Amino acid sequence: MQALRTTLMACAVAAALLACTPQTPVTSSTSIVNKEYAVTPAAMTVKTGIVTAELTDMKVTERVEKDTGRIDTPAKLTAKLKLQNSSSDQTVRLISGKMVYIDTQGNPIKLEEARTEPAIRFTSGSGSQLDPAQDVSQTIEVDFPAEALKAQKLKEIRLDLVYAPTAYRQETANIGVSIGRGAEPLAAVAK
Repeated sequence: MQALRTTLMACAVAAALLACTPQTPVTSSTSIVNKEYAVTPAAMTVKTGIVTAELTDMKVTERVEKDTGRIDTPAKLTAKLKLQNSSSDQTVRLISGKMVYIDTQGNPIKLEEARTEPAIRFTSGSGSQLDPAQDVSQTIEVDFPAEALKAQKLKEIRLDLVYAPTAYRQETANIGVSIGRGAEPLAAVAK
């Protein structure tokens, strides 16, 4: 009976030690690669009211397994966005932006269920307020619908901007003064 207990105890200790031993990670022989899609044109400039928007370096990238073609990370649109306030007398407070993908029929292409709305956020770090003639740039990365990757499906990309213009005024005030007419000079200050 003692031998059985000793054997069971040894097995329990061995099992506990094996469970605590770090396992060597299983490395996959499948490599993940970036699959890039060119956006033509890769740059565009549009005017939306008093704000001019310039998108450059546009491309769509998805990460796929090299051997199987399985999508590891769904497609994203990346670009550099430059916004300029073209007004001479209004400040613009940038609130938000959104990319809308339009198909050949003129309808928005919906994102897949688990994807995030392609919203653009403006923070104080990227300049949420633009004075007249001022500009700001930031890199954007937003989800891109898989349906739009199909040939002859995407017709255009629409940039929706929400901003609040406020009147910008610069005033001048003249203050009438005189020096030395009947007044005593100020006492000299010793240095």
